This record gives sequence, C-alpha cells and structure tokens, in this order.
Amino acid sequence: MRLDKFLVECGLGSRTEVKKILKSGKVMVNQAVEKSAKAQIDEVRDEVAYQGQILRYEKFVYYLLNKPKGVISATEDAKHQTVLDLLDDTARQKEVFPVGRLDIDTHGLLLLTNNGALAHELLSPKKHVDKLYRAEVSGIMTAEDVARFAQGIELKDFTCQPADLEIVAMDEESQTSLVYIRIAEGKFHQVKRMVAACGKEVMDLQRISMGPLVLDDTLALGAYRRLTASELEKLAAFGVK
Repeated sequence: MRLDKFLVECGLGSRTEVKKILKSGKVMVNQAVEKSAKAQIDEVRDEVAYQGQILRYEKFVYYLLNKPKGVISATEDAKHQTVLDLLDDTARQKEVFPVGRLDIDTHGLLLLTNNGALAHELLSPKKHVDKLYRAEVSGIMTAEDVARFAQGIELKDFTCQPADLEIVAMDEESQTSLVYIRIAEGKFHQVKRMVAACGKEVMDLQRISMGPLVLDDTLALGAYRRLTASELEKLAAFGVK
C-alpha cells in the first residue's frame, strides 16, 4: 500500500494534507523518516508513526449512530443533511455508508460501515435480520391488530412477512397507543404502512435494534460512536463479519 493512502485511511487528513505532513518529516516508517508519498509499505507488518505515535491500520470501521429526524440515510444529497454530514473526517475518508435506511422522519439506530460484505449479509432477505421499532400511534391498537401482524399484513403491492406487534400502553382519552413492532424486512415505509392498514397512524417512529445491535441510550440524537469489541463479537456470532 502507498504510504499516503495508509495515512489518509488512518485519519491524518486528505491526500494533499498528508503530503504536507510527509514533507515536514513527521512520519517515520520502521523508525526511519519517510517523506515520499509513493513509498510502499506493508500495512500490517511495518511500523508507521506520526509524531512518535504508532498508527494502526483498520481496513473496516463500524459506527453506531443515533439518527435524528430530518436527516436522510444517504451518502450525499443536494437538499437535505445526510448521515455522513454528522460524522468526522476520519469516517468520511474511510468511505462509510449507512447499512439500510431510516426514513427522513424516523430516528434511532443506524449502522454505518465501509464493509460491503457485512452490509449485504445484514440486509439479505435470507438472513431474516430482525429490526425492532418503538412507535407512538394515533389510534388504539387492538388484539385483532396483533393477530393481523402475526399473520402477515397484505399491502397494495406486497404481503408482509409475519411480524410481532406488542402493545405497551394505551390512552383512551387521547386515543393513542405505544407499541413495539419487530419485523424481518425493511421495505419503504413498511412499519407506517402496516399500522395504516390497521386504520391507525404512526406519529413517531424510533428504531431500537437491528440484529444483535441495540441503540445506546447514552447517545444523544445525532451522536455516534464506534462499535465496541463486544458488539463486533456479537455481529460475528450472529453470522456476519
């Protein structure tokens, strides 16, 4: 791997910025100053240091984001703020992307990575990866609705796979319900459309979990962090790496 590419992927800056850093003599390869951006290194075996700090190469990175409303699950958009706009330069230089999508007015857990194989496995219909949502609903959800979800709700363009609807609370006075909905699909506006098929309307929708990953309660809206070692182990145990 070229040294400048290695330094960019370690988050030291853009290609232009990295070349300036190299010319300054602040980068050492195997304890010797290296100023050439074209220098070839072994990213695993060679020791690369910047201002005395040894840099560790990461091929793949993983971020857990608490997506806020009003932000779209895309890498770029001319009109709206994207989830990538919430990340730092290191994440963007690693060319991460959202795994799946949340609607612009849906908030909650979103995984971002540059590992395309992992994203494919998490999104594959064959994997049946569960997604859990918390929904505030206008209308009173009933036992009949629970049964319809379990059978698989028929929409205009497709029939949903069986899903779990758990009624957590109901307010007769305001005619609202708080529910949890677990689905193994992720089609466009699916949760909202399933609730609408029961004659109710989703007022607020939050994704709580996706497969083995659970939303971190300490993450403020718009905040993100890297996956922990434990979370990465859970992904591996779940069958995605």
